[in-house]
Amino acid sequence: MSWVKLANVASDLEAQLLVERLKSAGVTAASRGNDIVGLFGPGFQGRTARGVDVIVASDQEAAARQLLADFQAEVNDDVDEPADESDSDDDD
Repeated sequence: MSWVKLANVASDLEAQLLVERLKSAGVTAASRGNDIVGLFGPGFQGRTARGVDVIVASDQEAAARQLLADFQAEVNDDVDEPADESDSDDDD
């Protein structure tokens, strides 16, 4: 099996979330990085200097790219939606 790089993300945590989302959709995926411990040392899941690659099986690249695009659209929709202010505790 050959692998292709789907994305490079800032942290191992982000990579693992994306890998698991791809796997749940039936795509063979893994993460790869050489400095996954983060900028502040072992145990810190912050950004890494080089990022972490998310790789997928080459024969599933098209499906993986579509899933990634759908996921990014979902994230952008969540960020763009204004907060519902009707749930406010201020009843003045």
